[in-house]
Amino acid sequence: MFRLICLCIGYCIGCIETAYVVGKLWRVDLRQHGSGNLGTTNALRVLGKKAGALVFIGDILKSVISFLICRAIFKDHATIAGLFGSVGAVLGHNYPFYLHFKGGKGIAVMIGMTAALAFTTDIRLAFPNAIIGFGMAFATRYVSVGSLLFALTLPISCYLLGYEQEIVLVTACVSALAFWRHRTNIKKLLNGTENKFGSKKK
Repeated sequence: MFRLICLCIGYCIGCIETAYVVGKLWRVDLRQHGSGNLGTTNALRVLGKKAGALVFIGDILKSVISFLICRAIFKDHATIAGLFGSVGAVLGHNYPFYLHFKGGKGIAVMIGMTAALAFTTDIRLAFPNAIIGFGMAFATRYVSVGSLLFALTLPISCYLLGYEQEIVLVTACVSALAFWRHRTNIKKLLNGTENKFGSKKK
């Protein structure tokens, strides 16, 4: 039962769509510009570095906040509760009810989830994901490649570091969701039409 409560708490916080709010401050509806995605990359391309940074930080924070609130409420199941809170934030970010369930792709929120999990359990969890994800994004200049590798690395890292089976399975499900949300990017990567970081959207 506490898992469902944590999902609901996280979902409500995750529904605070940072890109939508920041876009309104810039008097731009990001759903109508660029890729139409309410995430960091589209905010960066359409509105610039300052807006992109605000969206990125905001999306990370709502996941961390969800994790910490749920962890504090359910102290007897602190890690699992926090994880489900962050998963709820991912779902709220990806599928905000008031925006017709059309949000972002959840990578920055996953980064927040990983950071919260790492700093409250095993700091080593943060390193392979950050190195592989950000490293490949910069090396290839494809944000989607870095994002997908970050998502893929998370459950693998949890498994190798000896996290309990439920955490491995939950992070694997979130990783699978990230791949689903990036299915258009995957097609473009295979077709050679994906936009590189710093290039104008085709």
